Amino acid sequence: MNNVVQANITDLDKVVYIDSEVIGNTSRRRIVKNAIDEKRCLIVKEMNDIVGFLIYDTHFFECSFISLIIVSPSKRRKGYASQLIDYMMSHSPTTKVFSSTNRSNERMKLVFEKKGFSQSGIIENLDEGDPEIIYYKTR
Repeated sequence: MNNVVQANITDLDKVVYIDSEVIGNTSRRRIVKNAIDEKRCLIVKEMNDIVGFLIYDTHFFECSFISLIIVSPSKRRKGYASQLIDYMMSHSPTTKVFSSTNRSNERMKLVFEKKGFSQSGIIENLDEGDPEIIYYKTR
């Protein structure tokens, strides 16, 4: 059974491990810990094993902004990112929800489009030659 719940501090090491599988290091441990402490980190489980997470905040013009959606590489293409987004959309503290991904990230762009997000803008100069596409949806 798959489910999404709010992360708690006992989930920290597993969430950081999943993040490190993707980025190759544990440099975001403090970011993950702060999100868990502030109840802004969601996890998705397969059976009782954490397979992905989502972190958001409400500092983007007082709207929810999904800053990270990470799924363990061995668990991708099974709908876990979509489950995290669905949960976020139904529990968002704000009506407007934004997120972003690099123009080169075809998989994430497809997830956003499938989940009903619309493109809302582009930010240049974050990653050289790979603009960030902003996505938007209301609940």
